[in-house]
Amino acid sequence: MLFFSKNKSVFKSLVSQTEKQEGLTYGNEILGNLVNKDTDLDGVLDWEESLWGTDPTKKDTDGDGTEDDVEIEDLKKEAGQSESLKLSLGQGAENLTETDKFSRELFTTIVTLNQNGQIDQATVDKLSESVFNQIQNSIQKKVFLISDLKLINNDNKQAIQKYSDALNNIYTKYPIEKGMVSILQKLIADEENTDLESELNPIINQENKIISELVKMSVPQPLSLLHLNLINTSQKLIENIYDMRFFHTDVILAMSAMSQYEENSTALDSAANKLAEAIRQKLNN
Repeated sequence: MLFFSKNKSVFKSLVSQTEKQEGLTYGNEILGNLVNKDTDLDGVLDWEESLWGTDPTKKDTDGDGTEDDVEIEDLKKEAGQSESLKLSLGQGAENLTETDKFSRELFTTIVTLNQNGQIDQATVDKLSESVFNQIQNSIQKKVFLISDLKLINNDNKQAIQKYSDALNNIYTKYPIEKGMVSILQKLIADEENTDLESELNPIINQENKIISELVKMSVPQPLSLLHLNLINTSQKLIENIYDMRFFHTDVILAMSAMSQYEENSTALDSAANKLAEAIRQKLNN
């Protein structure tokens, strides 16, 4: 019924498994707070003032009557920058990839820590750990609700059998020609492979069709939660596969997807097995 075969070594060779947490951290403090610090409240963050040679504790470093923020903007214009340098966390991210955002965060973090004299081996180790933690984080983009399903109150054996047959017919109707493991093994062997998108798209298209039909089919009320879990775990996995397509253009997004694939694949297997067992029990009672 499911095409997602697993091979732990494939994914562990691509991404190291680590604990989940939000944002780059140093000690017990989230670096976003430190990076966004503006001591003199002149609109120029402390870490950026260090790049321009201005004093983060004075609004007008050279005392010429023109505040640092104005002078820095003039310097940027002279350097050919049409807009303010928006490298602080959470700013100017509309058109950035996840890799761009992460690179920006890492850059500002390193500059800030260096400015505060906190770059040492322990800090480098902390940042390395945070890199893997950052890769692990991702939020499911689409979540289906019980209200999205077409429920029926009838749960007699005939209705359950009809549901079971319909479920099997969906997976028979949309077979997957190539499994994920073989595709990712090929990627490991040749990271320059540019055919990744063309190989993953057929899987994505087929699984989207499966999810669409799972949502539209009639579901006996007692099986509704198990059916919904099957849909949502399938959705999680297909989002992982979709994000893997960007391996060559947004590596952080792709690596995040790869790091979660095994866990979500196991969750999908579990969801399918629980539903199959519930159907079996209903038919045998």
